[in-house]
Amino acid sequence: MKRNAIITALCSVFCLATQAQEGTKPNIIFFLVDDLGWADTEPYGSKFYETPNIKKLAQDGLLFTQAYAANPVCSPTRASIMSGKYPSSIKATNWFGAPQPDEELANLKTKANNPLLSAAYHEDLPLKEVTIAEALKSAGYKTFFAGKWHLGETEDFWPEHQGFDINKGGYHSGSPKSYFSPYKNPRLTDGPVGEHLPDRLATETNQFIQANSTEPFFAVLSFYSVHNPLAGRKDLLEKYEAKKKAMGLKDEFGLEGKFKLRLNQSHATYAAVVEGMDLAVGKVMQKLKDLGLEDNTIIVFFSDNGGLAINEGTPTSNFPLRAGKGWLYEGGIREPLIMKWPKVIKAGSKTETPVISNDFYATLLAAAKLPLMPKQHTGSANLLPLLKGEDLKERALFWHYPHYSNQGGSPGSAIRKGDWKLIRWYETGKEELFNLKDDIGERNNLLAKEPKIAKSLGKELSRWLKSEKALFPTKNPVYQKN
Repeated sequence: MKRNAIITALCSVFCLATQAQEGTKPNIIFFLVDDLGWADTEPYGSKFYETPNIKKLAQDGLLFTQAYAANPVCSPTRASIMSGKYPSSIKATNWFGAPQPDEELANLKTKANNPLLSAAYHEDLPLKEVTIAEALKSAGYKTFFAGKWHLGETEDFWPEHQGFDINKGGYHSGSPKSYFSPYKNPRLTDGPVGEHLPDRLATETNQFIQANSTEPFFAVLSFYSVHNPLAGRKDLLEKYEAKKKAMGLKDEFGLEGKFKLRLNQSHATYAAVVEGMDLAVGKVMQKLKDLGLEDNTIIVFFSDNGGLAINEGTPTSNFPLRAGKGWLYEGGIREPLIMKWPKVIKAGSKTETPVISNDFYATLLAAAKLPLMPKQHTGSANLLPLLKGEDLKERALFWHYPHYSNQGGSPGSAIRKGDWKLIRWYETGKEELFNLKDDIGERNNLLAKEPKIAKSLGKELSRWLKSEKALFPTKNPVYQKN
């Protein structure tokens, strides 16, 4: 049903545009890294992790200092990229597989005792959504997906049913069974014993590029790295164990509320995983160079949520940002974003303009000289002027996470406009207001000092939540206050 409906709906829009632009549309490669923190690469200040290929990408492209994921956990952000919508629009506000309210309640009776139950959420990317892959495919692009999908439990919702001609490794799981072959992945055949997953995904991507080098293509290399379970190549692990010793690094920890928080980057295995991902990026970039495709290829490098700094192993630090994955503070939602497009983007440029993951949809359509689809990508702004060095009109960005996270985060919503960010917490009913220009670490709550700004942002956030028909947490009927 979905195939026929989408072809019918889109062909009339795109067929003429496709014919007019045949041979001139840019190729697109989208690198999406899982759980990579804002500070986890050299261009963003890491002194321990080595990422020479990502560093080179930043030197050749545009580095965004204030790019955001639409959610502090993975599946919702991935849904926002594919749909061009805020996760709240499709009610996909938590990672797929997280407990629903009834399951959470069953656990609360014997484990935690939270005052709220998380909101219900939709556990797949609805087939009625016209994904960016479907839009580009209908306009003549060959489409390819490799790696982590995590946007639906059953096969009907996997990449090959959401606009991708080829799917190598994408299914319901949010983490790999193994980072080394045998992979036990229903969409990826095993390689030689010990083959490294990031390298294999890069190889699959390169084979697709080689086979489609004479026509426009859209390739998504969606790494399972750097998500748990952490497992790096032996040679890289030994390298970083030696480097940690040579630098005299010791693991440093503090607290975020009652939760253990990593304060520095010194985890040798995590460093090895980061570099393994960087090597795979470099492998794909080299293939483009070898085929002479660099100048007509748009590169996007992005992460789906903040680095894991609290609970679940605390392998990295997002300092100077506060907290990490699963939290609405900057450490949970601010991401590394680099874009390269030699024909348009000035090499070595930088922008402080806030952008969000929903924006890729409209931007890629515009870059491909295709009509925008405002009824589909309702949360997406066209960033093409920004890529050309022009200014964008100031706008508000929003987040809605009505859930408790595995990393200790609690239900809340947030808005950013200009330098100001307001967070609304549903457990307490309280709000926090920060000026991110002066306080990137979100330590100084200015709610009492700037009541007019707080009131204005609060009203705008409430209007947005109403327009999204957002779902909210409910009272926990078995909650007992200590």
